[in-house]
Amino acid sequence: MKKTLVLAGIAFVLTAASLVYFVWLQPNSAEQKVLAEEEKSEKVEITENMVVAPGLVEPISEEIEVGTEIPGKLKQVLVAEGQEIQKGEVIAILENLDFKTQISEARARIGTLERQKETAKARLLQARADRTRIFNGARPVERREAKRAFDETLPEIAQAKNEYERRQKLFASGDISREEVERARKAFETAQKKSLTVQERFNVVNADARKDDLQKADAAIRFAETQVKEFDALIREAEVRIRTAQANLDKTIIKSPITGIVLRKRQKDGESVSPESQFGIVTVADVSTLRVRVDLDETDVAKVKVGQKAFVKADAFGNKQFQGKIAKIGEIMGRKNFRTERPTEKIDTKILEVLIDLEPNTKLPLGLRVDAFISGSD
Repeated sequence: MKKTLVLAGIAFVLTAASLVYFVWLQPNSAEQKVLAEEEKSEKVEITENMVVAPGLVEPISEEIEVGTEIPGKLKQVLVAEGQEIQKGEVIAILENLDFKTQISEARARIGTLERQKETAKARLLQARADRTRIFNGARPVERREAKRAFDETLPEIAQAKNEYERRQKLFASGDISREEVERARKAFETAQKKSLTVQERFNVVNADARKDDLQKADAAIRFAETQVKEFDALIREAEVRIRTAQANLDKTIIKSPITGIVLRKRQKDGESVSPESQFGIVTVADVSTLRVRVDLDETDVAKVKVGQKAFVKADAFGNKQFQGKIAKIGEIMGRKNFRTERPTEKIDTKILEVLIDLEPNTKLPLGLRVDAFISGSD
């Protein structure tokens, strides 16, 4: 009885194991088979006539050190390593209060200078008007009024003269006192003085412009014009200060030159930066497409051309192939860019740089050493 129960248990376990295999493991095996077929279909057979050369994975933009054009202190770094960024996005800000203050002060100075310039322009207009008035002399109505005023004094003089002469005769005959004669004489002299004053006014109004008056008027105009020009120069100088300070202020806003990702964040808030620094504030790159920089042996340079198909392999990814095409071939032979450290490597060989653009969405670590296989056909 006990043996029967043991056999029944074994049979149950085997049955359950079969169900698990067919229900769960079999579909997975099918999926793995499909994936294996797909991977097999993507693979290119490695042949003896293929050109094989070592290479390094890099972004299509290469690595860009984003630094600063002016020295200063970092107020804030706004990005983190691995962060995706857009072209023109603000990466960091330098301390910039000094530049803002310079702009505000220069604008205030321009406002003051503009008001002073308007006053100088008003003086210039007045000086020109005065010069015109002096040159043209009095208006016709003013001339007529001055002439009429002078003419009106002549009858007064004649009357005062007659009265004075009449009283002299009366005094001589003893009919009036000397005091009355003196009053008549004073009235006659007063009438003469009044007429003379009015005549001088008439002569001034009626006369042509005097040369010295015109010279004074011209000097006043030149002085006012000089003041206006001086204010114009001072305003332009302040505007230059504004443009310079604004340009420096703009340079304190560090923006990304490309769309990509932040590979390295080299500096932090509060650190000093300089245009002479070997490294930037951050390192960015466009990794939308990856590129492999290949050191092509000098013996193989005649076997490749732009557009040829290629693929790369890396030890870390086993036999997986990453497809691409030759995008650029160098124009000059040079030294190797890197060492593979393999025992069979030739050290003194000259190489030609070849760039292979991998297919979009290929994911590989930047700086990964790979082997490039270049097909002999397009």
